[in-house]
Amino acid sequence: MPTTAQAAEPGREQDIHRNRQVAESFGADPGRYDRTRPRYPDALVERIAAAAPGRDVLDVGIGTGIAARQFLAAGCTVLGVEADARMAGWARERGLGVEVAPFETWDDAGRTFDAVVAAQTWHWVDPVAGAVKAARVLRPGGRLALFWNVNQPPPEIAEAFLEAYRRVLPDLPIYDRVMPALEAYGVMFDKAADGIRQAGAFGEPEQWRFDWERSYTRDEWLDQVPTFGGHSRLPQDKLREILDLIGAAIDAAGGAFTARYATVAVTTARTGAS
Repeated sequence: MPTTAQAAEPGREQDIHRNRQVAESFGADPGRYDRTRPRYPDALVERIAAAAPGRDVLDVGIGTGIAARQFLAAGCTVLGVEADARMAGWARERGLGVEVAPFETWDDAGRTFDAVVAAQTWHWVDPVAGAVKAARVLRPGGRLALFWNVNQPPPEIAEAFLEAYRRVLPDLPIYDRVMPALEAYGVMFDKAADGIRQAGAFGEPEQWRFDWERSYTRDEWLDQVPTFGGHSRLPQDKLREILDLIGAAIDAAGGAFTARYATVAVTTARTGAS
């Protein structure tokens, strides 16, 4: 799909993890975020749990706990680290254990885990410092799994969405061209893998991919759009205009569409005895 705001959420910056204003913008409406953001394939969660030496999971950028609840359902214990206090508070109110800090500077207090996971968040972490910290808190053989949902609406729908952003935000370069979603996200996958290699404490990273589909009504999609990266910081009149144009595009397509998803994990195991 083209790099619409959703697909281009990580942006095209070389060091997106330094953009803390965007990284910490998702807590503007945690209830909406939790309600509308897609879950992850159960097969992925189960594969990560099975590949770890035990069931203690650290969730980096736990957010509202979407992935954490899936790991809990798979029989794991989960501790979350979250830079956004609003997200952390929302998750805590629903029974999840969360500590507030950027992962790179989080005080692990000597604790170790069987798996470190990051669902849709590792692009907000310094890829080298994050991998070094993950190595520090993983037990020998522990699993590092960094994964993203890559949304791919039908091409004609995706192009209409992109045109909406071009019309309302013509000066933003992220909307200037079409790029397949997996290609756009591939930059992040490569950066994550390179950071793991530079940390020097892991085996060679590999990718696990799970393909699936989800159908959206007009209202379901429009409910999700404000949770995309940076949207909470847009002027409200611009956001409303974007939503109106996107809604009109979905109406023109019959009022609903089916998006293809590829959930891709960059994953490896901790090496060494300590």
